[in-house]
Amino acid sequence: MAKGLRSRLSQYGDEAFALFLRRGFLKGAGYTDEALDRPIVGILSTASDFNPCHGNATQLAEHIAKGVRLAGGLPFVFPTISIHESFSFPTSMLLRNLMSMDTEEMLKALPVDAVVMIGGCDKTIPAQLMGAISADVPSIMVPVGPMLAGRHEGTRLGACTDCRRLWAGYRAGSIDDESLERAHSKLMPTTGTCMVMGTASTMASLAETLGFTLPGAATAPAVSSERMRLAEASGERAVAMAKAGGPKPSELMTKAAFRNASVVLQATSGSTNGIVHLAAIAGRAGIRYDLDELDAIGREVPVLINLKPAGEHFAEDFHAAGGVPALWRRLRDHLDMSARTIMGETLEDVTKRWSNYVDDEIIRPFDRPVVEGVALAVLRGSLAPDGAIIKLSAATPSLTQHEGPALVFDSVPDLVARIDDPDLPVTPDHVLVLRNAGPVGAPGMPESGALPIPKKLGSKGVKDMVRISDSRMSGTAFGTVVLHAAPEAAVGGPLALVRDGDIITLDSAGRRLDLKVDAAELARRKSEWKPPAKPKRGYRRLYVTSVTQAPDGADFDFLAGKD
Repeated sequence: MAKGLRSRLSQYGDEAFALFLRRGFLKGAGYTDEALDRPIVGILSTASDFNPCHGNATQLAEHIAKGVRLAGGLPFVFPTISIHESFSFPTSMLLRNLMSMDTEEMLKALPVDAVVMIGGCDKTIPAQLMGAISADVPSIMVPVGPMLAGRHEGTRLGACTDCRRLWAGYRAGSIDDESLERAHSKLMPTTGTCMVMGTASTMASLAETLGFTLPGAATAPAVSSERMRLAEASGERAVAMAKAGGPKPSELMTKAAFRNASVVLQATSGSTNGIVHLAAIAGRAGIRYDLDELDAIGREVPVLINLKPAGEHFAEDFHAAGGVPALWRRLRDHLDMSARTIMGETLEDVTKRWSNYVDDEIIRPFDRPVVEGVALAVLRGSLAPDGAIIKLSAATPSLTQHEGPALVFDSVPDLVARIDDPDLPVTPDHVLVLRNAGPVGAPGMPESGALPIPKKLGSKGVKDMVRISDSRMSGTAFGTVVLHAAPEAAVGGPLALVRDGDIITLDSAGRRLDLKVDAAELARRKSEWKPPAKPKRGYRRLYVTSVTQAPDGADFDFLAGKD
């Protein structure tokens, strides 16, 4: 197979002419013939003014390019779409699959021998991994890195767990406008992704565990010189991969690698979003992600990483404590240490050369976990026959076994319109249900699953309630929240049949989620149910027609790999 500039030639019917044109245009850009004969490393940049978390992406690209040149390669920076959770309507998840397709098609179209991908904010890393696996081009991830923690009136603040805590206090009336505004400017003090164990830090840690980054790349702060050195070293490594032709993603993506990712997801009390993303990434490799295995791992592997929202600290502390390789060493009896990385090493090789230092307060030993019990649990039952997820490490223990009447919201707009109605018929024992907020129903499965506590209850000191939905929640969020109920309401799942006042039972210990309505009544309701109208055109039409359910990663069915 041709490499470098001679690969993936535009099809004019004359390959010599196609190469002649390509070289001509690059000579016009100032490149010499000698330079054009070098291995070509693409640098996929997600720099965007609409993605402030990626404010260092351009600088990282420069350092990656420097590493490529030092190793004798030729760097080419190119863009794809860039998505940020707070700058994407209605949700960035709607665009994850589009970004993955953009990534895949650019890697197939451009004459790159290897690629270094710069990602970070929530959906960008999974989208890039999905696309890279489908294209099967030698690929390295360089996360933009986490922000530093903010400091406000003697406390450290972390986006966005403290964003949510402060906003909940503001809604409840315990924090006034002036106090909120003083804290506001301290929540995100530097560029980078959320510095708690939200989705961004979770996916960076999982990318490192899956072998797609250099050791330590998940946790080095965005504004640190180490982040820049990692970028340069990633560029150098990419040249070696370009010359060798690998390792390719297909060589790294094994069932053992995904099991390792599940172990790290549980040990970090990672984002529930990580489950959907891992299912999608595995699906691209032709592997079915095993929810039952994830649940079983949770019963064996406690939460060891002491980061918010389950713990107390921040990503910079995790990095200083030893980072992901130090966690692997602690988890070695639960990991397949022979799993390979883009360095050509195994996890065992990395831990052997990694610093022996570990901060036992941040990376806890097994006999002193951060949270007693399971982090992420998989529920099944009459209300979620294909599964639902609860983050027990972020839940109120007394609510994880609960029975109460349902209060149903038919959509996100319905939730917005009614949740703070002073006449809302709600008590602390109610189970708040949000439906038609899943992959098809929303569309795009927004992070609306952590329904706000109604103001009439929040003002009286109620801080948590059982909440159930077919949507997602931010990895920075907390509460007794059941998510990803499948099948979703919009495709006729049981959530579509719930009525106000129906009794719902949450039995987290027994891994059950049940609706106490007899079969005959449910059959009658089912006969009256009608599916929602589909969008008529464009990407949204493609999305709702082709998207899979949460257990399969909410990816497009036509993008899955082969078994």
